Amino acid sequence: MISLKPDLGGRIRSALSRFWKENSQFFFLLCSIVFFKSAIADLSSISGASMQPTLLDGDKVWVNKLAYDVKIPFTEISLAELSDPERGDVVIIDSSRAGKRLVKRIVGVPGDTIYMQNNALVINGEATNYEVLQRDDDALIILEELPDHPHQAQVARGYINRANRSYGPTVVPEDQYFVLGDNRDNSADSRVYSFIPREELIGRSSSVVFSLDSDNRYLPRSERFLAGIE
Repeated sequence: MISLKPDLGGRIRSALSRFWKENSQFFFLLCSIVFFKSAIADLSSISGASMQPTLLDGDKVWVNKLAYDVKIPFTEISLAELSDPERGDVVIIDSSRAGKRLVKRIVGVPGDTIYMQNNALVINGEATNYEVLQRDDDALIILEELPDHPHQAQVARGYINRANRSYGPTVVPEDQYFVLGDNRDNSADSRVYSFIPREELIGRSSSVVFSLDSDNRYLPRSERFLAGIE
């Protein structure tokens, strides 16, 4: 007698085969996007005020993940070193000590002696030059001239915990970096979390892609679209 019972396994295989044929391009595109974001480049959101005035809450910055190393996707394992992080670079950090992603500026590279006195930096025995660009009741915007990389920073004018304004002297260990937020009196950085290992550097950021103003109903800050980061 011939069984009329349908071949359930065959029907399932046939349905899966049709599903794959119809959607294989989508899954290939999805995998390509995930790989690109993990290993090549991504966007990172700025939350908080620790990098003011350089970066604002609501900025979305471009992250070049091939700036320093080629890494195995989804890991911190480096396959090849492409270049060394430099003093002045704005970097995205996957900090194990902080337990979150940080965005800071590299101030000290391996071998540097770092000393801070009332927010004034001394690097390898040379005092950093400062110029006041803007002042209001709450803060000063200053030009901080790191060697070969001047950039803006912000310091508070009112009463603050001045213990965080001084640090060191200390020598940056091999394969580690000393980082600070540009908003010196409102940043948890190497003064709190110590040195940053190279493998925790996700990448370097050199531009804002777009920006939404969290203080103004998340309206776009059009003047910040594709703005460079100094």
